[in-house]
Amino acid sequence: MTNSSGHTTHVEPWRATDAATPAVPPIRWARTVDGACIAYQDIGQGPVTLVVVHGWVSHLEVYWEQPRYVRFVRRLARNMRVLLFDKRGIGMSDRVSGTPDLGVLLDDVRAVMDAAGVERAALLGWGGPGPALAAFFAAACPERTLCLVLDGDIHERREPDYPWGTTQDELSSTAELATWGDESGARAFVEAGYGLERDARYVPVDDPDFLRWNAKLARNAATPSSYEAFEQMWFETDARRVLPAIHVPTAVPRRDNDRPDSLEYAGYLLAAISGAVALVLPAHPTVVWLAEPDGYVAPIERWVLSVLHEEADLDRVLATVLFTDVVGSTKKAAELGDARWSELLECQNAAVRALLARYRGREVKTMGDGFLATFDGPARAVKCAQAICEVVRPLGLEVRAGCHTGEIELLGEEGADVGGIAVHIGARVGALAGPSEVLVSSTVKDLVAGSGLAFEDRGEHELKGVPGAWRLYAAVL
Repeated sequence: MTNSSGHTTHVEPWRATDAATPAVPPIRWARTVDGACIAYQDIGQGPVTLVVVHGWVSHLEVYWEQPRYVRFVRRLARNMRVLLFDKRGIGMSDRVSGTPDLGVLLDDVRAVMDAAGVERAALLGWGGPGPALAAFFAAACPERTLCLVLDGDIHERREPDYPWGTTQDELSSTAELATWGDESGARAFVEAGYGLERDARYVPVDDPDFLRWNAKLARNAATPSSYEAFEQMWFETDARRVLPAIHVPTAVPRRDNDRPDSLEYAGYLLAAISGAVALVLPAHPTVVWLAEPDGYVAPIERWVLSVLHEEADLDRVLATVLFTDVVGSTKKAAELGDARWSELLECQNAAVRALLARYRGREVKTMGDGFLATFDGPARAVKCAQAICEVVRPLGLEVRAGCHTGEIELLGEEGADVGGIAVHIGARVGALAGPSEVLVSSTVKDLVAGSGLAFEDRGEHELKGVPGAWRLYAAVL
């Protein structure tokens, strides 16, 4: 079934407003490109699909044991189709060793949309890491993002230029505050996780049923060790540099009961995202499903539906650019002669293209003996660059590589070529790399926390034609 916007509308037998059907919507499964299974629910119907990106602690079925949450989701699904999912490593989705980075989690969102037959959707990111993942997806995949609502922290770590976060000591004390999943520690968990100091009138902290439910949610969402790992991963992930590359319509909720620091934070997001608008809401708690939902949902619903009628095609996207170059190619070509050098280059090019396919990079063009490629996940770009450096060594070659994440312009027919300042920065970073070295900008380093990549500081550099000093890092195996 196709709606008025040209998008597929999937009609489910279960409806959020149908009290005669089971309370819990069926769990469905989306498979990512790397084989992970992501649990999701698909409810409601309407002219637009809303993908809800929760905070990281979630479990789809346990959530539906909480009446306040059920009331909230049913209101969301009254006039929109709603997709809910557990991120990989959490809840009902595949558990993983270690913690996935933003580039991997981006695949979870895309896989859920693909499985549900949704080409384009609005995104609501709320809670702790919800806005960071939603923002990353909107910047990297604007062709699949109708609009974006950011309601929560884009970054969790306090910085000199970001006073709203927490320190490492505060993070550690929060992690130790409650015995994870133990009902005896549920009150401490609720006090820490629900922003009691801000929203005390909304949080039923003395309700034994609410405390028991929170303990069950924690037990089913994650193990104690994965809880600690995810807390640290999200603490280290810094998605602030993604914000200027967001060019889909974006709304930042501001509540009537917001404290001055919350209003300042909303102003920070509005200033960082071009064209973002403030969405003024009546008083409402930070955990969006705690209170009566209509005052929160109705303004968001009106705004999303208005965007549906005003959307325009965009030709800019967030991407990671990778430049590679053979070190000492002129000397090598002179030693081998034209025929042997051409054969060697063909072998190198075949190896590079195989790795680009493996890491889902897009070859933009070759430049002599080098490549320009783009990736929608920075960790994949760095790992691909490292693999390229390794695979060409048996050929008697050494490659230098550089990576940078930023906004690129899609040029030519169907975006076959790319341009923009991010491409220039990537080229300059690559030119500074040594033999078999992968250099990255600080933007890349900040976006791959949790990926398992390690880096050595290479100090600040002036990049020709690019304003300011840039701190670069070498990826190490």
